[in-house]
Amino acid sequence: MKQDLLLNIITFSPPEGNQTFAFYKEKQESYYPVFKDDLQGLLDDVLTPLELEELDRLYTDFQEPKEGALLLDIDLSVSTRFANHYYRFLIRDHFKGIADIIHENFTSETEVWFHNPEKSTDKFKIYNQFTLKVQFGRVSDKPELVVSFDGTTKVLTKPISQIYNFNTNLYNWMVCNGVIYKWKFKPPEVNNQPHNCYPILSNELKPHFEIAFDVPNLQNRYPQYLQILQAFYTKYLDTVAFRKIIPLSLDGFLKPSSNQVRVIGSTSNDLLYGSGKTGKEPKKDFKSKGPYQLPTKPSNFKFFFIYQASDKLGAVTELYRYLHSGYKDDRFPFPKMQDYIKVPFELDIANNIEFYTVQNAVATIRNAIKNAEWLPDTQYLALFVNPVPKLEKDETKKNIYYQIKEILLYEGVLSQVIKSEHLFKNGKPNSFFNTFLPHIEIAMLAKLGGVPWRLNRPTNNELIVGVGAFYSATRKSRFVGSAFCFNNEGIFKGFDCFKGDDTISLAGSIREAVAKFIAINYTASRLIIHFYKDIGKKELEHILKTLHTLGLNIPVIIVTINKTESKELIGFDVSDPYNLMPYSGTIIKVGKSEYLLFNNTRYDAVSKPAQKEYHFPVKIALSATIEGMLDDMDLVEQLIDQVYQFSRMYWKSTNQQSLPVTIKYPEMVAEIYPYFQHDKLPDFGKESLWFL
Repeated sequence: MKQDLLLNIITFSPPEGNQTFAFYKEKQESYYPVFKDDLQGLLDDVLTPLELEELDRLYTDFQEPKEGALLLDIDLSVSTRFANHYYRFLIRDHFKGIADIIHENFTSETEVWFHNPEKSTDKFKIYNQFTLKVQFGRVSDKPELVVSFDGTTKVLTKPISQIYNFNTNLYNWMVCNGVIYKWKFKPPEVNNQPHNCYPILSNELKPHFEIAFDVPNLQNRYPQYLQILQAFYTKYLDTVAFRKIIPLSLDGFLKPSSNQVRVIGSTSNDLLYGSGKTGKEPKKDFKSKGPYQLPTKPSNFKFFFIYQASDKLGAVTELYRYLHSGYKDDRFPFPKMQDYIKVPFELDIANNIEFYTVQNAVATIRNAIKNAEWLPDTQYLALFVNPVPKLEKDETKKNIYYQIKEILLYEGVLSQVIKSEHLFKNGKPNSFFNTFLPHIEIAMLAKLGGVPWRLNRPTNNELIVGVGAFYSATRKSRFVGSAFCFNNEGIFKGFDCFKGDDTISLAGSIREAVAKFIAINYTASRLIIHFYKDIGKKELEHILKTLHTLGLNIPVIIVTINKTESKELIGFDVSDPYNLMPYSGTIIKVGKSEYLLFNNTRYDAVSKPAQKEYHFPVKIALSATIEGMLDDMDLVEQLIDQVYQFSRMYWKSTNQQSLPVTIKYPEMVAEIYPYFQHDKLPDFGKESLWFL
């Protein structure tokens, strides 16, 4: 399959020889701090050892020297850390008066925002955001400018001075005179001009100003992004003025060389279903091929409804009819649950729970569950028809979902939540609910312990552990979920959940997984950890110690997987101007041990991905405890192939995902767990997929 790939990177040539720069020991307003380590040894011959020891950083304005200046001759092609500071200064200085807003983001890179008047309204202005980042020799042998389009942001047109009786704790970021400030850390000169401060509209703020949430863009974004990037390049970078400060290559965006690109074999798309049948896409294949494995324990399964009384004759009745008898539709019928997931839909009406208001729902359900009579050797699953709408502003009402989930979980009862508005709205059944049913029933099968499908791979002795995280803004805490997947079959075995800074519990959780694995398989050839961020030395030390206590001297490979799809680095297949998305399984090397993985459903030239399947690439970084281990490109491809395969084990729906379940599942758990009252999950909760 031929591809003509393009990256959103432009190379440039640094000036030849040394350039002289002036530095100062004292901090001055608007001067840039430069840490001594960023000067990479240039101070060794200029300052005494004692002066060096006492010095933490120097300051510069990148201008002609003034009194007291310390002059250094610097080769920008060698002293790349300082060069980064210098190029950031040049870029920001150039865009003053050109961009509507200039912002230094949390990684110190430069964001430039441009007002989009065509999409703005009287209530808010929309800005197109771009990030300009300089890096050195990551993809080519030259310095590189990464040009990324970060989407759009809305800014309220009403200043702070005209907003009355408002909870200011809800403010986060705001724009003042073309600069972005954190509300809590505004400098005095900004604090004194509320008439010039405009709130940036977060999802938390939008409902308070009667502004709708952004509707997710489910179209193919590749053509739009390439067009926007090329237009930005033409208007702002492909100019005499910009090339004066950074002499960009006249070739424009970079084409990676053939030895930087690999494509995962097509067999990695294969999934195994019932009776040994194989297929690639669950949404097309599951209905005809059936589940790989039905639930084995316990022997019996029963279902009951939890609902608000006002939903009984509408939403609840409709859901019962769909699960029991199927969805009757001339164009898109859907089979009854027993025919689709092969699990009988046996309703235990005696355990149905009816509440009258959202306010008394939790108390009513807690009392009913405590007094329910459960049959032995039977797993119960509650179908909770949630009356709280998706756009509900009242946090107390929204949180009953978590409270009910917790009550059921600690009683050993599984649950499936369906919004009543998705079933029945404005007095009528939802005519598109048949599109929800496959996702709901697949998730129910997985929660009950069934295996909807698995990877078509032979078992080996690798243990793969996934670690994910979620920051709870309301709880002001980060929780980490650790999920365990044994070998490359992708079968889920268990997880635990704990606070993000608890590295000892993380290591203990991994030790427990390794011990269980060895008890079943007698040995482990290596441990592969899929991590949601760069793993720290402290975390890795704890993990290696736990392996040592088990008497294991096995390689540990860390696969860092960005939780969000990469917009910073993106590739296009310009040989197909309609799709522009590279083929699924395309791997592009974008650093020493960094790669882009395109994970989608464009398997070949005739593939027709659904609009929501045009995923942006996932950025992956690799590291290992054995030096030189990752020089083997076949091993690298095997590790990335594993990430690719595990993205196909998502059982919350039949849709293809871009992230592997080793990251997605623990993140889903950690999103719910901060709302629970209990400090620890019950054993039942560690061994089931209740969170789907």
